[in-house]
Amino acid sequence: MLLPRTNIHEKLLQVRNKNNKEEDILLQVQRVFDEDRFRESGILHTLKGKTEIDDPIFNLDILDKNRIFNSKEIQKICIDYRLRFLDSKYFKGKYPQGALDEIKYLENKHQITLDGFKVIAPSKMFILEKADDPLLFAPIGNDYFYLVHKWGNDLHPLRKLLMWPYKSFENLIVTIFIISMIITFLVPDGLFTKEQTFSQDIMVFFFMFKSIAAIVLFYGFALGKNFNPAIWNSKYDKTR
Repeated sequence: MLLPRTNIHEKLLQVRNKNNKEEDILLQVQRVFDEDRFRESGILHTLKGKTEIDDPIFNLDILDKNRIFNSKEIQKICIDYRLRFLDSKYFKGKYPQGALDEIKYLENKHQITLDGFKVIAPSKMFILEKADDPLLFAPIGNDYFYLVHKWGNDLHPLRKLLMWPYKSFENLIVTIFIISMIITFLVPDGLFTKEQTFSQDIMVFFFMFKSIAAIVLFYGFALGKNFNPAIWNSKYDKTR
């Protein structure tokens, strides 16, 4: 007579049911879920609230070194790509479940409570005080931050190039100069006179340069625009 194979699932059920009734098991599971939901609610409250506690003490030996960045490195990336690095309370997007899971994992692993969260994202992703993809950070002390979670789509591959004119006033002038040169070359010969000379080309260039500069300055002042180094960590709306 052949012996039946052992079903591990059934053995587990037998061990569990010796000490627990089915109703007790469901109550235990429900209690775990309720505690987890309560914990996530607390995390969301922390993400959207004002944080003023000391930096949590991480176990540096078990941190992923590829997720640790200092404020200078963050500042450079924000300036290059025209991004903001602000407290999480200003972020108006929704936090994915993955971000909450990462926070709970880190808190359990390091036996700490995380606070003081910050987010890197484009300006439009923040609710700013009025006078394509977020990264959530937690402070670990001494101007270092730990990347907790990244979600959404990556930035456009040309974003750094497109944001280059906004890095400084000099960059903006160079951009206007290049655009003026291109438009000048596109103006057909003989548009203003039958025989267009080099001096006339220079006059057309200056006309184009002044026109484009005037439009850019009007647009910048009217909408309160500012350069990347001035806005990367600014919480005010008028610096977009």
